[in-house]
Amino acid sequence: MVNTGMGRKNMEAARKKGVSEEQLKAIFKAHDINGDGRLNKEELTKAFRKLGAFVPGWRAERAIYYTDIDIDGVISEGEIDQLVVYALECGYKLDD
Repeated sequence: MVNTGMGRKNMEAARKKGVSEEQLKAIFKAHDINGDGRLNKEELTKAFRKLGAFVPGWRAERAIYYTDIDIDGVISEGEIDQLVVYALECGYKLDD
């Protein structure tokens, strides 16, 4: 589990508000603008902007820090599940 300081309780609350892991994953994948199967900082910034981040560029940097397992500076296909967990733990949800 990604340690964002938000904890399991907030992740469960986000799920109760109707956001699903599949929906978040779809949003992140839709922001893979160049289609290379990886999310760079610019693509993540746009995704977090869509999710309503107050400072999306900073949130994208933090997401890479917490979820980029192989430390290559991007979120690859194998790391997207960790990215989704991170987003849920931070309390992101889809706008109604």
